[in-house]
Amino acid sequence: MARLREFDTDLALERAMNLFWRQGYNGTPLQQLTAELGIGSGSLYAAFGSKEGLYARALERYCSGQASALVEQLESSSDIRATLREALLAMAEADLADPERGCLLVNAATERSAHEATVERVKSTMAAVESALTGALERAQARGELDPGQSPTELARFLTTFVQGLRVMGKARADRAFLESAVSGALKVLD
Repeated sequence: MARLREFDTDLALERAMNLFWRQGYNGTPLQQLTAELGIGSGSLYAAFGSKEGLYARALERYCSGQASALVEQLESSSDIRATLREALLAMAEADLADPERGCLLVNAATERSAHEATVERVKSTMAAVESALTGALERAQARGELDPGQSPTELARFLTTFVQGLRVMGKARADRAFLESAVSGALKVLD
């Protein structure tokens, strides 16, 4: 008879995500991970396959949550500049509140650039963000908010790249004035 899992896998995944987010994959030893989750290594392996499997699920959770929130904001936008400004300033604010943590997606891309599955997860999340931005910019262009000569795809690619740079600058402890000025400058590409 199979033994029932004696812990909440969803809560364990949330805790693991936060630990990986703060310390990175390599900076999180298995002993610390199992202690944080309150489980033994056998339970971790039974539930997630490996530390690698747990990391992949934690990164997926983060990417799904972050991308979904941005997509929702963009899809309900009736003013692209205001929506983008709000979203970008919220990212900057999160980094100001906890600069050590930064963005798990940026952390994954830089720490695990040689790990194919991580790179694919980062790329697919960036593609989802770019697609959402392109759609929002196309709708804004149809409403007359964006010059018809602008390319929504090119603007979306610029903004996707800018977001990651903004997150890196937040982790590098750029101050509020710098981050707000950068956001204002980036939004001028929509003029």
